[in-house]
Amino acid sequence: MEKRVIEVVAAPIWNGDRFLICQRPAHKMRGLLWEFVGGKVEPEETKEQALIRECQEELAVTISVGEVFMEVDHIYPDLNVHLTLFNAAIIEGTPQMLEHNDIRWIAVNEMSQYEFCPADEIILRKLRYER
Repeated sequence: MEKRVIEVVAAPIWNGDRFLICQRPAHKMRGLLWEFVGGKVEPEETKEQALIRECQEELAVTISVGEVFMEVDHIYPDLNVHLTLFNAAIIEGTPQMLEHNDIRWIAVNEMSQYEFCPADEIILRKLRYER
């Protein structure tokens, strides 16, 4: 059976030379792996609106959404995702751990210390070479 493609948005939110990563809750698929903040795009939303909503829900921050950083297609055993990554910045609030197991600000050279979701690997490579 053909798996449907889930539209997902995310962002490496930068603060100086560090960006925010979030650890998935233990009870969710890919639990305790690290990822960028974001989530599924709802049917009535634009991708930008979805990213703003997810950041409010998950971190209690307001962000400004910039250009698309890159797009990634990834096939997991349980779903196919089309991930659109935006450049984004916090314009109001301090990140709160509302949904995640943990959140951290890390530098590009610290990425290898964390186990990320497989779909994020190609993004991490791009970050490593472009920053």
